[in-house]
Amino acid sequence: MSVKPFEQIVGAYGPVVLRVCRAVLGPAEAEDAWSETFLAALKAYPDLPGDANVEAWLVTIAHRKAIDAIRRRARRPVPVETVPDRASASGRPEAWDGDLWAALARLPDKQRAAVAYHYLAGLPYQDIAGLLGGTAEAARRAAADGIKALRAGYGHAAKVGGTRS
Repeated sequence: MSVKPFEQIVGAYGPVVLRVCRAVLGPAEAEDAWSETFLAALKAYPDLPGDANVEAWLVTIAHRKAIDAIRRRARRPVPVETVPDRASASGRPEAWDGDLWAALARLPDKQRAAVAYHYLAGLPYQDIAGLLGGTAEAARRAAADGIKALRAGYGHAAKVGGTRS
């Protein structure tokens, strides 16, 4: 079996890894975690078994990089009291749907990760359990609770703020 060029791996799985990083870390740190994920993957790729699930492998690396980023964030100094609100001109999803990103950020860590890994990366609950620790049922429950909380909070914002398309 021939090994695919790493560039094809990045092209095929890059969007999934970025969605997972954004969901777990938020938009500010996602691109750094994405880059770190693929740098680490590039180093380890030649030793990856031919029958490995590349997507699950990359999501596992992204998960570890996200944990590292969360730990780094906890050690940062506290920012200033008030930051002025400004409209974003980046064109990124967080710029046009801030309440969804805010609702995701309010979820407990395990729920946010379970939602990201299952609904954004498409991982089965057994793989999520391996990433987060615990059982597949616990991962399923965390994802279900996270979606329920998102529907309750985001649905309320949609009713208050108007219709969503």
